[in-house]
Amino acid sequence: MNILKILDKLSNDKFFTTEATRLETMTHISGFGKKAVVAAVPLGLGALMTTPAKAETLDQSVSASFFKNALTDALQLALVLEYLENEYYALGLAAPGLIPNADRPVFMQISKHESAHVGFLKSTLTSLGVTPGAKPVFDFTAGGSFMPFTDYNQFLVLAQAFEDTGVRAYKGQAGNVMSNKAVLQAALQIHSVEARHASQVRRMRANKGWIELADGGNMPSATNPVYAGEGNVDQAGFNTANAFGAAAGSAAYDEILTGTEAQAIAGLFIV
Repeated sequence: MNILKILDKLSNDKFFTTEATRLETMTHISGFGKKAVVAAVPLGLGALMTTPAKAETLDQSVSASFFKNALTDALQLALVLEYLENEYYALGLAAPGLIPNADRPVFMQISKHESAHVGFLKSTLTSLGVTPGAKPVFDFTAGGSFMPFTDYNQFLVLAQAFEDTGVRAYKGQAGNVMSNKAVLQAALQIHSVEARHASQVRRMRANKGWIELADGGNMPSATNPVYAGEGNVDQAGFNTANAFGAAAGSAAYDEILTGTEAQAIAGLFIV
């Protein structure tokens, strides 16, 4: 099964995306493990399960393997996004005269954060017995659409787009790393820092620190995929627009990006 399809399945499963009672939650946990096993078992392998004991052993083995793959693939996706941000800020800081002196301390600090995130993800993947993916070759002009290292306004535009993408992407992968509590905690800690980055950069562009109605705030159309779906005002059956108005209702809840969506956004800048 294509891993991006798996990421989408996990990101959109009812267990992760809708309100549920305690009983329903326990039922989803049990059912989800079974669905994962069924999806992962090769055709015909079921014929080997001649006793309940063998079936249970295989169920546990395949389930563990499935969740490990979901975990490590989510980390590999996060690593690509952190590679992108880390290199972007390093190049921006190295570009002569690009970043005004008053703003340089902000981006120097953000750059340190992104470097730390890359180091953590690589170390974690290695500890899980998986080789971290190599850093892609990036083209931050996106084929000539942007000139971020000669135009500071464009530098800020892409910085905002990358940070807003990171916030939504980490949220979208939370369900895929929940099998490892230590990794889940660290991922949530990174997610909150990415959100602080996004808010800071948005305000440096004279935007609000949050997203309203899928409006990135004076952003080019090429960045529309970053904000797709952010106009949603329905949360677990509760219409936030009725209670607070559409703008405040949508801004009160950030939406996720699935693995496929995050990969597509990053892919715009990968050679």
